[in-house]
Amino acid sequence: MKKVFIIIVLTVGCLATATAQKKWTLKECVDHALENNISIKQSLLDRQSSEIDKNDAVGNFLPTLNLSASHSWNIGLSQNPLTGQIVTSTQQNSSGSLNIGVDIYNGLQNVNRLHRANLALLANQYQLDDIKDNTSLQVVQAFLQILFNKESLKVLQTQYDVTTAELNRTNELVKEGVVPRGDALEIEANAATQEQQIVNAENNLRISKISLAQLLLLTDYETFDIAEGDYMIPATTIMNNTPRQIFEKSLEVRNDVKISETNIELAEYDLKIAKGALLPSLSAFYGFSTTYFNSELFNTAPFFDQVSDNKNHSFGVRLNIPVLNGFRNRNNVRRQKVNIDRAKFNLEQTKINLEATVNQAYNDTRGALKSYEAAEKTLIARREAHKYSTERFNEGMMNSFDFSQSKQRLESAESDVVRTKFDYIFRLKILEFYFGLPLTDFK
Repeated sequence: MKKVFIIIVLTVGCLATATAQKKWTLKECVDHALENNISIKQSLLDRQSSEIDKNDAVGNFLPTLNLSASHSWNIGLSQNPLTGQIVTSTQQNSSGSLNIGVDIYNGLQNVNRLHRANLALLANQYQLDDIKDNTSLQVVQAFLQILFNKESLKVLQTQYDVTTAELNRTNELVKEGVVPRGDALEIEANAATQEQQIVNAENNLRISKISLAQLLLLTDYETFDIAEGDYMIPATTIMNNTPRQIFEKSLEVRNDVKISETNIELAEYDLKIAKGALLPSLSAFYGFSTTYFNSELFNTAPFFDQVSDNKNHSFGVRLNIPVLNGFRNRNNVRRQKVNIDRAKFNLEQTKINLEATVNQAYNDTRGALKSYEAAEKTLIARREAHKYSTERFNEGMMNSFDFSQSKQRLESAESDVVRTKFDYIFRLKILEFYFGLPLTDFK
């Protein structure tokens, strides 16, 4: 038993360690968010409501069928249904009926309600897809923020290691009397500043991890982490398109545009339904009923004989012509016309906003690319300059202050490369997003 217990403990411990050390890829983060996001779940509920509305619209085409039955006791003074005399007795009465009704014509309201229900389902799907797109974009942004903070921390730690090595070497030179004590103090102050920057970078990394974990509705913030990798700038041809071409493509793929277009169609069907209420409606009906009577004062026919003898059938058609109803129907028509105009304006505004967003995204991406390319060139130049400064400092031809300034410029250049790299990747992903390209993993 002791061995079994040890094996169970070790197994559980291994599973817990494996779970704690899980590294989330971008695809896993996106898939998890799409599966657990509350807004997406609410949109799915809206879709279920639309499906119920569609069932209602289909049901309007079916006949109505109602059955009713009753049984009553009369004790005391009552009327004899056979003689009409008032007597004191205990009587039982049973009755049953069946009623069927069907709409023959009602201004095509049922047809238009069914078309509208199908459009509402489509609009809900567009809304769901739009929420999924926005959620995916938020996950990508949060994921890239963690990558940026990780890379920034690595740069700072590397810089600190170099500074520590320089400090140790300078302290040796100070002991030998080669360089003054002030040079070592200058490097030591620089190392202290870098330590503070590392602490801030670690805090930023922790906060960015928590932000993504919250977006994924995870509660284990301490062990949450993303997969390591050399995330390079993805190959793309999106910049070969003009902003106008990207905008025209976005009109075809963006769900917010599709939602606005569908809202116009919904408003048009609402208008058709409202106009149908102004037209005459024709319906047919059929009714069947029968009764049974029993009294203690006289003999009555058997139950089934009475049910057969007392049968009654009624059927016919009913025409309803709306004449005056407080202007409700006509005002509803006018109201739906206003809603159509409002939906058209919303579509126009959506297109204007989308065009502005696409142009801004294009300019941001182009600017981010130029900034990244400039940062890389600057880094190359700073490395050469720092290499030259290091040689002069080692030869005693440069003081510690100037050498520290050279190193700080190199550190700033390295940080700029990291910052501009991930800024460009994110801007690029946004532009591809508006072009209809999927937000997939990249390495």
